[in-house]
Amino acid sequence: MSQTFFLDGQEIPFEEGQTVLQAAMAAGRYIPHLCYRPQLEPHSSCRICTVIISGKPFSSCTQPAMKEQQVECDTAELNALRRAVIQMMFVEGNHYCPSCEESGSCRLQASAYYLGMQDSHFPHQFPLRQRDSSHPDVNMDRDRCIRCETCVRASRDLDGKNVFGILGRGLNSKISVNSPSGLLEGSDVAATDMAVALCPTGCLTVKGVGFKVPIGLRIFDQAPIDVVELLEFTKQEAVHG
Repeated sequence: MSQTFFLDGQEIPFEEGQTVLQAAMAAGRYIPHLCYRPQLEPHSSCRICTVIISGKPFSSCTQPAMKEQQVECDTAELNALRRAVIQMMFVEGNHYCPSCEESGSCRLQASAYYLGMQDSHFPHQFPLRQRDSSHPDVNMDRDRCIRCETCVRASRDLDGKNVFGILGRGLNSKISVNSPSGLLEGSDVAATDMAVALCPTGCLTVKGVGFKVPIGLRIFDQAPIDVVELLEFTKQEAVHG
């Protein structure tokens, strides 16, 4: 039997086992997020989906929906915090949208637009991370990685390959490749893998198809991320029941 909680004063129905984010999205209410994808188990790594419940912050992608709970989401303070996290992601890596072939298809960029980010605010760190173009079909640009672990989870849970992992902690963490050489060319990755398709930035891309869809006609050029994500969520729910 469906129960309800309140999201910014709006009554939201939920089923047993649903998280706050899942119930909100099912009800047509978008909660900003990056690492959550309907195809994967929630991970709570990006913290963009943070909401306030009883005065305390929780990741809505992992927080179970509970009867009668009061959830704050669309507030000036929370959106400012989300915007700051996005800004830090931009300056911690090398995210130059005008020169990136994922511009218009990038969830990091689309989230920045959605949250009203106008500049980077923080000083750029200009990291120099190893790129990997050794694979005939897949390119990896670590400078664009936000360590959301989407590729790690997708490769393990959807592709059944365990190609990717994360080494180190904090600023020293980096995406790693499971192969004898540590390079993509010796791994089991393929251009058709969900690990590549679900990467939210320009870190993992397929070779030979860059700019196949012209800028201006790409997914987030056509609709903002809240519209796109709600539609994708509905489709995935229909597939997985």
